[in-house]
Amino acid sequence: MALLELTAHSQTLEREVDFLVILPENTSGLIGMESKESACCPTLYLLHGMSDDHTIWLRRTSIERYASAKGLAVVMPAADLSFYTNMAYGERYWDFISSELPALCRSLFPQMSPRREDTFVAGLSMGGYGALKCGLRAADTFSYAAGLSSCADIVRLARNGSLAAKEFWRDVFGDLRKLPGSFDDLFAAAEDLAKAGKPEVHFYLWCGTEDGLYPDNVKFRDHMLSLGLPLTYEESPGTHAWQYWDEKIQTVLSWLPLGKEEK
Repeated sequence: MALLELTAHSQTLEREVDFLVILPENTSGLIGMESKESACCPTLYLLHGMSDDHTIWLRRTSIERYASAKGLAVVMPAADLSFYTNMAYGERYWDFISSELPALCRSLFPQMSPRREDTFVAGLSMGGYGALKCGLRAADTFSYAAGLSSCADIVRLARNGSLAAKEFWRDVFGDLRKLPGSFDDLFAAAEDLAKAGKPEVHFYLWCGTEDGLYPDNVKFRDHMLSLGLPLTYEESPGTHAWQYWDEKIQTVLSWLPLGKEEK
């Protein structure tokens, strides 16, 4: 795999942005690595959590090695503490992540497939929220979306001041009284997608049973299933920790339609 650390200009954010990209290459002579090269490779946008940045997946997991065997490009953007949202008092990270970034990557790296069937998104915690939101609100771009230990019930977290002070949540989402049923509410987003008749998106959800976010993930699982949305759900013993996310990102890669036609 080729690893690139990039700084590029974002028209949406009106500034320079940093992100990492892993690209498939022929590494048959590299000891201990499987490789699969493709002239038109699928791409996974991999999103970080609250306390982290775009480097964290590379530092805490073996994502480069896992992706190499799959012939998968991986894009890891920095999104600060935005919750991948057009912030009430901040920047337009939703527009950047869901629209501008995929277009930018395809222009810089022509080997990345332009097909939505080859475009995936995943993340953990805050990034799990962002990934699920991408699948629910940007179905024309992403065909598979996976959330690990996701902040699935953003309304509850913001209302209770969980994970951060209420002032933080207001900076991100604005008037919290208007958050239920809004564009940023995943439960409302799931209902809207179920009614919209847009291209089908496949979802994967995992959370550890000892994680404080576990009840929210169960609630969101039940909501998704009640709407008939395609969902693969798994749970297992675990807390909010990298030892589980390193394992489960491998599960996500196996779940993605890599090396086979989408059914």
